[in-house]
Amino acid sequence: MRPEQARGSELRWTGAVRGTIERMTDVRPLQPGPGQESVWDYPRPPRLEHSNRLITVRFGGILVAETREAWRVLETSHPPTWYIPRDDVAADALRPSAARSTHCEWKGAATYWDVVCGDAVSEGAAWSYETPTEQFLPITGHLAFSPSRLECEVDGERATPQEGGFYEGWITSDVVGPFKGIPGSWGW
Repeated sequence: MRPEQARGSELRWTGAVRGTIERMTDVRPLQPGPGQESVWDYPRPPRLEHSNRLITVRFGGILVAETREAWRVLETSHPPTWYIPRDDVAADALRPSAARSTHCEWKGAATYWDVVCGDAVSEGAAWSYETPTEQFLPITGHLAFSPSRLECEVDGERATPQEGGFYEGWITSDVVGPFKGIPGSWGW
């Protein structure tokens, strides 16, 4: 059986019995305008960049984190993920989480945290790298937060979550895609 590429699919089988998988990589990056950057200009492996932009995170309107000392992780096809120093996160807003476990080929093993405000809990809505790889040592113990479950802002602009439910980049008006996570982006 040799399935042909279905409209909107990202894989095409070729060959007879075993076949091979070809990744569909026909990506057309959007042209950035003034003051914008394209995620297609970000490197792979990802780059770490310090920022003094105002980063805020709220849960149910309650301030959880605020900093001008964040780090951005910039990786090809992904909107930035922001990492906030633990000292700039409300001490009572985090508790260890058993929600999930992940390992990044670049940063190492992630530790997940529940975000807590009063009786409200968002399980696994934050993560950190407690023992990251050498390249990412500056973000040791810093916290990243899910823009799909929390109110995350960059300089007062509410971030839109990256689609797909796995990656947690923050999309703002100064970053253009297309972004990995949208339907058909598996092979990017």
